[in-house]
Amino acid sequence: MKALIIDDEKKARQVLQILVEENCPKISTILQADNLLSGVDLIRQETPSIVFLDIEMPEHSGLEILNFIEKEVHNFEIIFTTAYSEYAIQAFQLSAIDYLLKPVRPSQVKEAVDKAIAFLGNNQINKRLAELKSSIQEFNFKKIGLPNADGIKFVDFNDIIMLEADGMYTNVSTFNNSTILVSKPLKFFVESLQKIKTFYRPHRSYLINLTYIKEYIKKDGGYIVMENDKSVSISNDKKEEFLTIIQNI
Repeated sequence: MKALIIDDEKKARQVLQILVEENCPKISTILQADNLLSGVDLIRQETPSIVFLDIEMPEHSGLEILNFIEKEVHNFEIIFTTAYSEYAIQAFQLSAIDYLLKPVRPSQVKEAVDKAIAFLGNNQINKRLAELKSSIQEFNFKKIGLPNADGIKFVDFNDIIMLEADGMYTNVSTFNNSTILVSKPLKFFVESLQKIKTFYRPHRSYLINLTYIKEYIKKDGGYIVMENDKSVSISNDKKEEFLTIIQNI
């Protein structure tokens, strides 16, 4: 039996592969893809029975998978890997689609694979995925999982003051004056938070929560001061747009 792991984080793929190899003897071949569209290509070529699928990925969410696969190719089971907090997991339970909550544990993997194997062949993945999407929208999640050195910290969107790029990492400043170094690039958060209208990107290195702007300083070309007293640059091509926004807040 073949399995496919689709996750944009290399370390996450490697850890999950080891857990599957050690706990799921019925799976003989494990494939990997670092984005949804590459994973879709492998599904067509290799026809895996089980797909481990990360939800939050750049470009395309794992929830979009069936948008890219012909109906006749839907002969596999999905196990989502997710950083959603415990209160949000009801959405998966209601849809009967299984999930692994990051950081993944060995017992989780074995149980999820056993369930997926039992479901194989009943051909209802379209219905269950539609139910999952509906449930997630109804729950209106207001938290985001931030992977860090200690695990995953769940933070309310409204408690985030600003995010600052730090190479392939991001520094997330929160309302309680803590700063969390997150193992994802700023681009990930720009895409993840694009539907939250209070977040704005005034510069390629920053994503700010407009509700925490303390003041705008005109001198030195113009810059923003946030409630945590950190200064944020404004790109030349964003100044007019930014000034229009703050005048209408």
